[in-house]
Amino acid sequence: MLQQALNWKTGLALIAILIVTATIFYSRHVSQKIAKEERARVSAFGESLKIKAQSNDPNVLVFTNQLAINNDDIPIIETDEYDNPTGLYVNLDSAKIAKDSGYLRKMAKKFMGLNKPVLVEITADPVTYNKYYYGSTTLQNEVRYYPIIQLIVVGLFIIVTILALRGSYKSVQNQVWAGMAKETAHQLGTPVSSLEGWVEMMKEKPGNELIAQELEKDVNRLRLVSDRFGKIGSIPQLESTDIIAQVNNMVDYIRKRSTDKVSFAVETHGVPVMKAMISPPLFDWVIENLLKNALDAMEGKGKIAIDLLEEKDVITIDVSDTGKGISKQNIAKVFKPGFTTKKRGWGLGLSLSRRIISQYHKGEIFIRHSEPGEGTTFRIILKK
Repeated sequence: MLQQALNWKTGLALIAILIVTATIFYSRHVSQKIAKEERARVSAFGESLKIKAQSNDPNVLVFTNQLAINNDDIPIIETDEYDNPTGLYVNLDSAKIAKDSGYLRKMAKKFMGLNKPVLVEITADPVTYNKYYYGSTTLQNEVRYYPIIQLIVVGLFIIVTILALRGSYKSVQNQVWAGMAKETAHQLGTPVSSLEGWVEMMKEKPGNELIAQELEKDVNRLRLVSDRFGKIGSIPQLESTDIIAQVNNMVDYIRKRSTDKVSFAVETHGVPVMKAMISPPLFDWVIENLLKNALDAMEGKGKIAIDLLEEKDVITIDVSDTGKGISKQNIAKVFKPGFTTKKRGWGLGLSLSRRIISQYHKGEIFIRHSEPGEGTTFRIILKK
């Protein structure tokens, strides 16, 4: 599915590039052709004015007047050889010209940047000539800007298609995740139920009390894992829960499984209770993952600090360690499925943690700070 999506994206990009490239070249060709025709029309317009000024033949006057009338789209300004407007113009706003005495000069300056002026010789000795500055027609502008408009349309089409493919891929990915989680919970359910029965039988026989007690803890742990996977495979029910109590419970659990060289500290800033809508089993899973990662990073000695801060709309949880830290090139990869620097494990812990916090709790989890050799701080943000 991923490979198909990549092939689609590559194909769309190539098609878009070909369409836009061909359009740009063709538009430039058409634009140049229109520009030549417009220049020829401006030259004919200037020459007609020259003939009109030098002839009294009625037929010539009719011809020159017709040339002037036929130009109803090219804006033209006549100037002398020193770029001073003579007052003759066509296809410009007469109201603006009447209101602003410098309007013709401003427009002539603007036209200078668009096209070279057409020079029409008025007298041969001495040589004098008029200049005709002209702007672009509506058709010329449309041809010039058409490739840009087409590029925007093609770009929007590609973006929409890619978003649709990405949504489809995420949907398939979510289905795979949910299916695997449900199947894992289902497969664990039967042996766990059997083990629970054996534990009860062991409790009834004298002399097995200590073994049964320890075995029951492990079976309960398996039951918890099965319950977690079951909730991953479906939308969990959120309930108002004291975050401080949940964090302290997981800290106590991890503390018993760490060495005496690891110290734990939980800071709540004097607040006794912080409540948020969570799924307790899944939230515990996230905290457990972060604490276990901290233990692995510290290699058996150091300090783990959990800072809980209640603000107006959110609860912020920072989990910090004094471990080996994360390199800059790996920070962007830690939440990706399969990424791990450990010799054992599948690299799914942090990926699952992000899914639990972002999708099921509508919160955020990210690396707030990490420095190689100094430690790492993960931050969780939950809505109250």
